Amino acid sequence: MSEVVKMIIEGKTYEFPVVVGSEGEKAFDITKLRQQTGYITMDPGFGNTGSCTSAITFMDGEKGILRYRGIPVEQLAEHSSFVETAYLLINGRLPNRQELTRTSVQLNDDSLIHEDMQIFYQNFPRRAHPMGILSAMLNALRSFYPELEDTDPEGINRTFLRLLSKIRTMAAMSYRISRGHKVVYPRADYSYCANFLNMMFDSPVRPYELDPDIVEALNVFWILHGDHEQNCSTAAVRVVGSGRVNLYAAISAGIAALWGPLHGGANQAVIEMLTNIHQSGADIEDVVKRAKDKDDPFRLMGFGHRVYKTYDPRAKIMKKMCDTVLPKLKVEDPLLDIARRLEEVALTDPYFVDKNLYPNVDFYSGIVLRAMGIPTEMFTVMFAIGRLPGWISQWKEGADDPNWKISRPRQVYTGNTVTDYLPMNQR
Repeated sequence: MSEVVKMIIEGKTYEFPVVVGSEGEKAFDITKLRQQTGYITMDPGFGNTGSCTSAITFMDGEKGILRYRGIPVEQLAEHSSFVETAYLLINGRLPNRQELTRTSVQLNDDSLIHEDMQIFYQNFPRRAHPMGILSAMLNALRSFYPELEDTDPEGINRTFLRLLSKIRTMAAMSYRISRGHKVVYPRADYSYCANFLNMMFDSPVRPYELDPDIVEALNVFWILHGDHEQNCSTAAVRVVGSGRVNLYAAISAGIAALWGPLHGGANQAVIEMLTNIHQSGADIEDVVKRAKDKDDPFRLMGFGHRVYKTYDPRAKIMKKMCDTVLPKLKVEDPLLDIARRLEEVALTDPYFVDKNLYPNVDFYSGIVLRAMGIPTEMFTVMFAIGRLPGWISQWKEGADDPNWKISRPRQVYTGNTVTDYLPMNQR
């Protein structure tokens, strides 16, 4: 007999089926709760609500586990490439050699953007944030490439690759135009990550020299950001996609959601915080004390996570990258010393230990990006490029589900009861 959960509401017992995941996660299905009882559940922030079943990413916040399609993220960071990991997320398995080569070639073939799109770039204000530009330009792609309306799986897969390829071109282009530099076009003989770096930094007077350590660091950075279950931006992609909008619009919504300082913008906020500490010469113990003061608006950015109650596994890899990549690049960043000291003080403080406030992936990722030469305003864009395979795979999983319903949360109304309209002369 299937397991059920019994709820007693107003003296009457109701039974709801239990759903068990492949890793033993359990939920009870309340799809018919309102229909049977007239009640709904309240869960602001959806911390206890499952919006779907998914076979893409597994997280265990208590044990610090993150796996893509069953493969631990640590193994992917050590052995895989971003393109291979993107293939894994979208297709559900690792590619063979021929499939990986074909995908890499296709990504290079699709890397140019329509010349007419450059007109859009020229009309954004110079001070426009790259995330706003990226969201708008991705949405505009739909006008130039409407093939997603086709039901042919091959055509849809081509759209996935087109998005993955063009997002790096559009990101690099937005950066160069904001700096008043000429656009650098992609090269067929460069890898995915190498192409992006060259489009960002190449110059007619000083050709960009690819450093294999930087290329590898970028690969790992993007792998670690590939997917992260039903976070804010992924939920936005799924919710918007449930209205059956095109993929470009759904991804654009995800980028807008990612922009926020509590989500994708957190790595930029960490660097700004560390910079302020460095410039002010503040004592680290005083900084930690301020973070614990409820009456002080200061927040210690890069600590804590909605799911992880232990050390974020991605943060461990990012911290190790700081220790290995920066010396290779002969980069001495004073912000790294401040970050290490902050972590040391915070993780021996009962306040942080009791509340399970550990460093998350954003705490060290900004330092790695700085070492690569990525400017601060591009940090969230880098996150978006890495997260794109996850967004695509989550949208695809929803679109492939014949029971995918349009998202429509409920509410408990707390406003006025029936109130008569007052004419203007009586107000």
